[in-house]
Order: sequence, then C-alpha cells, then structure tokens
Amino acid sequence: MKDRRQWGVGVGVLVLAAVLALGALDIPSAAGYAGVGPNFLPWVVAGGLAVCGLLLLREAFAAARAGAQASKPPGPVCWGGLAWVSAGLLLNALLVTRLGFVLGSTVLFVCAARGFRVAQRGGAPARTLALDTFVGVLLSAPAYWIFTKALGLTLPGLTATGWI
Repeated sequence: MKDRRQWGVGVGVLVLAAVLALGALDIPSAAGYAGVGPNFLPWVVAGGLAVCGLLLLREAFAAARAGAQASKPPGPVCWGGLAWVSAGLLLNALLVTRLGFVLGSTVLFVCAARGFRVAQRGGAPARTLALDTFVGVLLSAPAYWIFTKALGLTLPGLTATGWI
C-alpha cells in the first residue's frame, strides 16, 4: 500500500459510478422506441464505470502485493500530438453543425489517431489516413444511429433523411 494514488483512483471511479447510478434512479424508465428508455445509457455508463473501478482496485491490490513501483517516469510532452488532438476537438466543434455528427466525429477521430501516432513514434505515415477515416466512420455512424433512431435525440445530420 505504498502508492495510495492507485487506490484513490479506483475508489474515485467507484464513487462516480455510484453517483451516476443514483442519478439514473431519478430518470423515468418508460420504454421509448424499441423498448429502450431514457435511463438505459446512464445505467450502462454507471455499470461500465463500476467494472473499471473494480479492475483498477484489483490492479492496485496486485501492485501492492508485488511491491511494484512505477518503473519509469513519464516522458516529455509531445507537443505535436497535443496539437493534433486539440485541432481535432476544435474542428469537430466548428464542423459538426455543417458536416453533421458522423463526419464531424470522423474528423475528430482522424486527428486524434494521428496525434497519438505522432506521440508514439514521432511520425505518422500518410497511408493510415484512409484506415483512420474508415474506423472513424465505423465508430461514429452507429453512435449517431443509436442516439437519433433508438433514443430519439436530435443530432446534426448531413442530410435531411437522418441516416448520415
């Protein structure tokens, strides 16, 4: 139990999960479209946070038992990677109403992926742009459809049909 920060993070995530679960109790559970009510996602997030908190505590127990310490300090800040991720966030905020949620989120994903690659290797080959774009669409399109079609929420779309 030398490093109490690990324990604190695990307990903090569990407390956050409990607060989210308490908040979800106040949301009506009346089923909407496809039997999913408005309290579905808060319960999913609370459950996911609880699992993460328990896993963090398990890691803290294992580290305490092994007497493990951080083997190497964190490296210097990669300003190029930070710039890519920041640019992605700003572009998403500027473009989401013009391009729609799916394309705006894809731009964010592409910039964030490029930023993380720059931070890992100091560079990112241009050939990964197509793959990052494909993965960005694969992640953002289902999120858009879940929020707009299943939950009935309004997100900006590219077309009037509501599918992109």
